[in-house]
Amino acid sequence: MQVRPARPRDLKLCAALDHSYTTDRVWQMEVRDDGGVVTSVFREAYLPREIQVDYPRQNASLLAGWKRRDGFMVAEEEGVVYGYIALTAQDEHGIAWVGDLVVDRARRRQGVGTMLLHAATQWGRENDLCRLVAEVPTKNYPAIRFCQSRGLAFCGYNDRHWLNSDIALFFGESL
Repeated sequence: MQVRPARPRDLKLCAALDHSYTTDRVWQMEVRDDGGVVTSVFREAYLPREIQVDYPRQNASLLAGWKRRDGFMVAEEEGVVYGYIALTAQDEHGIAWVGDLVVDRARRRQGVGTMLLHAATQWGRENDLCRLVAEVPTKNYPAIRFCQSRGLAFCGYNDRHWLNSDIALFFGESL
């Protein structure tokens, strides 16, 4: 398995990967306003049953987003693409932003995501960035656990980040 910069022909292969995920937990947000003091609290919540969730970006918006990225790498073996990571350099903030990190369902939990995340860290360093930040939907508990287990710490959120109005959680680490 190797991680390399994506080529134009890889886009179709990346789009064909199974982007969906299954979860039995989410991060639930509660906002409180106590006399002018506003707090946001996140807690892990179990769902009544396991659900399958589609990726928040689909087809045309996914392809359009890739074209705006500064870095795009794929994990492949013998010509077969098993995952990808899409990065944007936010130079003014010193951030390597992970917009998409996807591993095909059949290859998850085999180190592919970790390889892609390491490649993103290296890419950030090579571009003189000082922080890596990944965006994750509150519904994607497997991705939340992946970020946490790789040393990324919760560092913020946006309560209407995607077109479907889902909340994005941000996890980051210093480079």
